[in-house]
Amino acid sequence: MSARNPGTKLDLERISKVKVNTQAVLKRAQQIQGQKLLKKQWQAAWLLKAVTCIDLTTLAGDDTPSNVHRLCLKAIQPVRIDLLRKMDMHDKGVTTAAVCVYPSRVADAVASLKAANSSLPVASVATGFPAGQTPLETRLQEVRMAVADGATEIDIVINRTLALTGQWEAMYDEIRQFREACGDAHMKTILAIGELGTFTNVYKASMVAMMAGSDFIKTSTGKEAVNATYPVAIVMVRAIRDYYLCTGQKVGFKPAGGIRTAQESLVWLCLIKEELGNDWLCPHLFRLGASSLLADIERQIYHHVTGQYAAYHELPMA
Repeated sequence: MSARNPGTKLDLERISKVKVNTQAVLKRAQQIQGQKLLKKQWQAAWLLKAVTCIDLTTLAGDDTPSNVHRLCLKAIQPVRIDLLRKMDMHDKGVTTAAVCVYPSRVADAVASLKAANSSLPVASVATGFPAGQTPLETRLQEVRMAVADGATEIDIVINRTLALTGQWEAMYDEIRQFREACGDAHMKTILAIGELGTFTNVYKASMVAMMAGSDFIKTSTGKEAVNATYPVAIVMVRAIRDYYLCTGQKVGFKPAGGIRTAQESLVWLCLIKEELGNDWLCPHLFRLGASSLLADIERQIYHHVTGQYAAYHELPMA
C-alpha cells in the first residue's frame, strides 16, 4: 500500500470554483474505449497484472465461513498452477491484491489466510455499507470492530446526502473521523458515483475525500444502479492527478461494480497508464473491485496457454 495520505486542510474556496466540462470527459472516455487492445503474450501479461490488482470480493447476504474460506484460497492461488507453469510465472507470487468481505466475516478471512500462511490483506466494507445511512457513531464503531478483527484496509462509504446538498465541510469532518477510526489500516473512500448526480459533484467529492485523508477513492459499492463507468473514472483520476500536483501525495483509485470481463480489465489498466502513468499501475495505487472478473481472466489465460476455452467447472473457485 502507498504511504498513508495524511490529508490536508479543507480548501472550500477551491471546491466551490470547480466546474467539469462534460463533453470533454465523454470524448476522452470514448477515446479510451476505442483503443486497440493488446494480443497474445502481451495480453496474457497484462491480464496477470490485472489479477494482482483485484480486491477479490464477496458481499452477499448468504456469506458463510466456508465460502469466505474458498475466496481466500482463490485469492492466494488465483490462476491454476499448471497454467502459470506454462507461462513461467509459477514462482512469481501471483496473488490477488486483497480479499474484501463484510465486517462480520473479517475474522473468518483472517483465520483462513493465517492457516494458509498468507500475508494477503483483508479489506472490509464498513460505515453502513452500502447506503451509509446509519448513525455516525454506529458507522465509526463498525470501522473500529473491523480493524480489531484484523482488517488492514477499510472501504468506507460517504454520506451521499452531504455531497448532494453541498455540505462539504460536514462530509470532510465525517471522513476525518473515519480516518481516525481506521488507525493504521488504509482507507478507501467509496463515492457511490451513481448517486452523486453530476461530474462536478464527483470531482468535488473526490477532492474532499482526498483532503480528508483517503488513501484511495473508489467509484461505487456495486449496489447502485450505475457503478464503475469510464467517464466518471476520468473525472476521479484527474482529481487524483490534481491532488498529487498540489500536495505530492499519491492517492489510489479503485473502480468497482459491474467489471466482469477480461477485456474490461485491460481498458481499465490502459486508462490508468494514460491518465496517471506507470507509478499507479500496481496494487499500492490501483485496485479492481470484483467478484466475477477473475473467472473470465482465468478463462482467457487458459485459452492463451491451450488454444481452447475452458468450461467453467474446469476453473473452480478453489
